[in-house]
This record gives sequence, C-alpha cells and structure tokens, in this order.
Amino acid sequence: MRTKLEVKKKIASDWFRFLQSQICEEFERIENKKSKRNKYNLFKKTTWKKSRNPEDGGGMYAILKNGEVFDSVGVNYSEVSGKFKKKFRNQILGAERNPFFWASGISVVAHMKNPKIPAMHFNTRFIVTTKNWFGGGMDATPSIKDKNEEKLFHKKIKNTCDRYNKKYYSKYKKWCDEYFYLPHRKETRGIGGIFFDYKKDDWEKNFSFTKSIGLCFLDCAKNIIEKKINTSWSKKQKNDQLYKRGRYVEFNLLYDRGTKFGLNTGGNVEAILMSLPPEAKWK
Repeated sequence: MRTKLEVKKKIASDWFRFLQSQICEEFERIENKKSKRNKYNLFKKTTWKKSRNPEDGGGMYAILKNGEVFDSVGVNYSEVSGKFKKKFRNQILGAERNPFFWASGISVVAHMKNPKIPAMHFNTRFIVTTKNWFGGGMDATPSIKDKNEEKLFHKKIKNTCDRYNKKYYSKYKKWCDEYFYLPHRKETRGIGGIFFDYKKDDWEKNFSFTKSIGLCFLDCAKNIIEKKINTSWSKKQKNDQLYKRGRYVEFNLLYDRGTKFGLNTGGNVEAILMSLPPEAKWK
C-alpha cells in the first residue's frame, strides 16, 4: 500500500507529464498555423533513463527546431531519484544529513524566430528529501521593448497569484527580479515574471497553485505569440535578438539553479542544455 507521500509524488509527476503533452500540442498547433500545414509530431521526442537501475527514473524531452515560429523550443519532463553528491548536499533543503532525494518536474524554454516575440521560460517541480516542496516560475526575455505586452504578461501572472494569496505576486516578482539578474553585466535578463521555491506547508494549495502557474504560462505564451506571429522584422532587429540571446546563455551556464541541479543529480545533459538558443552573438 502506498504512503501518502508516494501518492503525492505520483499525482505531481502525472501532472507534469500531462502538462508537457498539452504544451507540445499547443505549440504544434501554433507552428502549423504559421506554416499553413497540418503536420503533427513536429517535436522530436527522446526518452532517457538516469541509469540502468529503473528505480533511478528518467524522463522525456521534446524538441522542435527550425520552425516558422520557433527557432528552437524544448519541453522537458523528468522524474528521478538518487543520492546527492557530498559537495552539493548543503545547497538542498533537507539533504544535509540524509542525501537521498526524489524529484519530478517540467521545464520549457522557447526561442522565437521573430525577434519581436520574446524568448519564454517556465518550470515547475516537486522535490522530496527529508522535506518536500514545490518550486518554479516563469519569465520572458524580449530583445525589443513592448510595454503593452509586458503589462499584459504581468497582469495575467498577478491575476493567477491573487487567486491564492494577494501577497504572492509582489513577493514572487521581487524574487524573480533578483534571481534573473546578471551581476557581471549589472542588468536583468528580461522583463521578469515570478519565481517561487520551498512551498511546503499546505500540499493541496501549493499543488493547485503550481498547476495554475503552468496553465498561466501556456495562456501567456499562446497570446503573446499569436499577436505577433505575422509581423515582419528587420535584419538589425534579428541581430539585436542574437546579442540578447548571448545574455541568456551567460545566465543559464553561470547562475541557473535548474541547470546546476540537473547536472549534479545525473540528469540528461541534452535535456538540461535544451535551454540554450541555436544561435547567439557576443560583442
């Protein structure tokens, strides 16, 4: 008979897997709409195992490249367990004395062909050590400023947060602004969003909030992309986008906690590095 925690693990993991399928389906619909074709299975899907031991888990990452809308987009689902490396244990809640863990989650990074459409990022996860908690967030990185788009993006996130707690948005927006900051450049990565972690007190409420953030991301992405899907752009605007992508690369390789967590827990390297754009520039 499963323990309550085992049931919670399965419920959370099943949601992340379901959300992955919904995001892939919606992004394929958008890509088909732009290319005026009805070709399915545009995502190349790869299943991976963490080790030969089936109990260590694994996942599946889906990647779409060289589309009419998406230069590249990755949608990664994983469910893994194991033991943290000694030097990494003190960085993880509840792992200082007991290094064993279980984790499941979904992460999405979309880099757009049209430089007028921002790059978009989202992830949510459920982690179990001697503690268990939800974490995640979403943000957007435009290379061309659009104040109306920024206001709409944050309004949708705030409305979602307010359904659970009126303090969530301001708290998690501030956390996001501080997190997605490149200290060596003295600049933020993009227009922000929200970032939350260590939500561990009320499982039902926190899981509901986590699900709502996933659906909010899908709604934001769909609306932002479809508003600009047929707009034209200049060579200079595309060039500016490639320089902005360089900043994205710097953050993900130097500071991103998800990248560090994945690489320190035996995650699939291709899935972890799907966040990097297919092309970028530096001055």
